[in-house]
Amino acid sequence: MRALLVGELAENHGGCALVDLPVPEPGPGAVRVRVRAAGVNFPDLLMTRGAYQLKPELPFMPGLEFAGEVDALGEGVSGWQVGDAVIGGNRFGAMAEYIVVPATNLRRKPERLSWEEAAAYGVAYLTAWVALTRCGQVQSGEWVLVHGAAGGVGLATVDLARALGARVIAAASSAEKRAAVTELYAPDAVIDGAPGFRETVKELTDGKGADVIFDPVGGDVFDESTRCIAFGGRLLVIGFASGRIPEVSVNRPLIKGFSVVGVRAGEYGRRFPARGAENIASIDALAAEGKIRPHVHAALDLADWRAGFAMLERREVVGKVVLTV
Repeated sequence: MRALLVGELAENHGGCALVDLPVPEPGPGAVRVRVRAAGVNFPDLLMTRGAYQLKPELPFMPGLEFAGEVDALGEGVSGWQVGDAVIGGNRFGAMAEYIVVPATNLRRKPERLSWEEAAAYGVAYLTAWVALTRCGQVQSGEWVLVHGAAGGVGLATVDLARALGARVIAAASSAEKRAAVTELYAPDAVIDGAPGFRETVKELTDGKGADVIFDPVGGDVFDESTRCIAFGGRLLVIGFASGRIPEVSVNRPLIKGFSVVGVRAGEYGRRFPARGAENIASIDALAAEGKIRPHVHAALDLADWRAGFAMLERREVVGKVVLTV
């Protein structure tokens, strides 16, 4: 089988190569899936150079999420048949023609979604769901400010927040990205995410500020967000794409009555398995009903993995990049 293999940790993904490997056999309780598409996420890129908190043993294949067909069943597996269309996640291994995962890692692919769409929504929409509903406790009619709104997770959050009945302000860094977000999901407002956005947010919310702020950027964006959040608001920390981990003087949340909440969707599910299962079932149901619509920026052959990685690194992606295999 074709597979993208990380043989050593190196900058610029220098330790990665497309190779031919034996097709793996599923053990007891496991399922082999013929992968049709695999999503590309920033953690995949970080893992190739050892810059992510999860550091798989070398060699390994990157890839957190995939869509494909059940190809073989290990001993003791029930509930699945060869040929079933499935989606699934694993902490690595999806960027290959076949992947073996525990049967419990699989869900049925929503019929409305193509292979590419199905491979593109799990990680992003799960993060958005945990952020908005579990951590942000967003209510219908509340104002939600989404930074990095054109990125994979940011765009999913714009889409999901609208589905949940929130009023959405999408902040993106370029005119092209803002136009794309507007065309795709028509949020209530689309604004420039550059410094000075707090005045725009205050004006849009009649001086109140945003009830929920989704921040995967950190740095100056986080700092300014503390100045346009509503009393009782929830500032959700997703990541630090800016490269700077910000700090906040605790007198500010004291005076303004807002909370700063860290969001780790995968860890949330591991710590609270029942709630984690509910989270996944919720996004799958929304996808099956057509209430959320994942956007694929580009679908590239696995052989073009380097071009897909580069798109993310240049921050030109609106939505998700997937690799077809």
